[in-house]
Amino acid sequence: MNLVVEVFRMLADATRVQVVWALVGREMSVNDLAAHIGKPASSVSQHLAKLRMARLVRTRRDGTTIFYSLDNDHVGQLVTDAVFNAEHAGPDVPGHHRDAEELASLHPITIDPKRSQGRRP
Repeated sequence: MNLVVEVFRMLADATRVQVVWALVGREMSVNDLAAHIGKPASSVSQHLAKLRMARLVRTRRDGTTIFYSLDNDHVGQLVTDAVFNAEHAGPDVPGHHRDAEELASLHPITIDPKRSQGRRP
C-alpha cells in the first residue's frame, strides 16, 4: 500500500499531472515539456526528477538531449482516468465522450477509434 500512496503523492501536484498527461503516448525533452505546459524548464526539470525517482518516467539520451517518457502504460492510464473523471464535473459533455476527431484536438496523439469512449492507446 505504501507504494500506491507514493504514486498518488507524486501525482498530487498540478505540474506533475500536466507533465504525465503530456507524456501519454509520446516522449518529450524538458524544453518541449516546459513549452507545452507553460512552465519554466528549471521547474519542469525538478518535477521530472521526482517522477523519475518514483519510477513514473524514464529517460532516453539522444546526443545531448534527454527525452522523457512514461515508465509504463499504467501511470498514463491513471492520469487519463483522473482527467476523464474531472471532466464530468463540468457542465458540458465531457471531452472523452466526444468523437475521436474532437478528442484529438484536446490531446493531439493517435486515437484508436476502436477503443471505448475515445480512450487513448
